[in-house]
Amino acid sequence: MVTVKLAPSILTADFGRLADEVRAAEAGGADMLHLDVMDGRFVPNITFGALVVEALRKVTSLPFDIHLMTVEPERLIEQFADTADIINVHIEVSPHINRTIDAIHRLGKKAGVCINPGTPVAAIEESLPDVDQVMVMTINPGWGGQQMILRQLEKVAQIRRRLDAGGFRADIEIDGGVKAHNAAACVRAGATVLVCGSSVYNAERSVAENLAELRRAASGE
Repeated sequence: MVTVKLAPSILTADFGRLADEVRAAEAGGADMLHLDVMDGRFVPNITFGALVVEALRKVTSLPFDIHLMTVEPERLIEQFADTADIINVHIEVSPHINRTIDAIHRLGKKAGVCINPGTPVAAIEESLPDVDQVMVMTINPGWGGQQMILRQLEKVAQIRRRLDAGGFRADIEIDGGVKAHNAAACVRAGATVLVCGSSVYNAERSVAENLAELRRAASGE
């Protein structure tokens, strides 16, 4: 049975009490924390950079899943060398992706490659033997709270088939619109990591309650 990891995204958390929100995710059973670094160029919004990530590193032992939604991500990876566990870069802005993957590995970190909804699986096929994670965007990146583009799950299934056929061990992470009602479909498609933002950080229930519901749903209960 596949063990699915839940990665709350702080993008929809209360930034006025961010340390508490992160602690709540850890206490609630999160497997890792997803951190969206946006530059206002590759995506419309600007979020935060290495200094905020460094501050959060002091309040939790959760692994940090850094998502660089930036142009020229290769210029930023060293800034996260002391805080990240996984550094993910987008193929759309990484013309020398394998060089960037090698640079991340030389820093002692896991490397992930990301693809947007409009990007075909073929764009990352040559990188599959080298990466530790493939992130499939199931929304158009740039802000939280969007609905999942369900047809992107077929892309997840394509990647799962390629990974299995090649004997590659990368995780497949789904980022965008993950909710309790679609979590099981994500897992069936082949996902092993689910990024969850507004389905965890909301006013309806506690972080722990939301994480428990997502975990039940992902397991098919």
